[in-house]
Amino acid sequence: MKRIKKLLVFNTILGVAGLVSSGVFLPEIYGWYSTLQKPLFAPPRWFFGSAWTIFFLLMVVSVYLVWEKGIKNKKIKDALVYFSIQLILEFIWRFLFFDRHELLFSSVEIILLWFAVLLTIIKFWKVSKTAAYLLIPYILWVSYIAFLNYSIFKLNP
Repeated sequence: MKRIKKLLVFNTILGVAGLVSSGVFLPEIYGWYSTLQKPLFAPPRWFFGSAWTIFFLLMVVSVYLVWEKGIKNKKIKDALVYFSIQLILEFIWRFLFFDRHELLFSSVEIILLWFAVLLTIIKFWKVSKTAAYLLIPYILWVSYIAFLNYSIFKLNP
C-alpha cells in the first residue's frame, strides 16, 4: 500500500506539472503553431497531447523506481536532481517555443534538454536499469522534437 501511495504522489506531481504546462501552452498549439509552415514529418496537432501523456506516465514510473531505492542514498539524490533539471528544461523549452515563439532559442535550448535527459538516463541506470529504459522513448521523442523545432525554424525565418 505504501508503494502505491508513493506512485500516486509522483503521478500527481508530474500530472499537475503536465496539466499546468498543457493549460498554458495548449492554446498556442491550436493557435500560433497552426499558422507555421511545418515539414512533412510534423505530427498532427492532436498527437502532441497523447504523446506527452505517454511520456509523462513513463517518467512517473521511472522516477518512482529510482525514488523507491532509498532517498538517503547520494547516488539516488543525484539521479533525482538530474531528473528535476531535465523537467525544468522541458518546461523552459515549451515556454520558449510556444509562449515566446522563439524558434531559434528553443532549437538551442532543446539540445540542453536532450543532454539533460541523457544524463538522467545514465544516472538512473546506476540505480535502476528499468527506470533508465523507461526514459528511452522520451529521449527519442526529444530527438524528434529537436529536429522538428529546427526544421520549423528554418521554414519560418
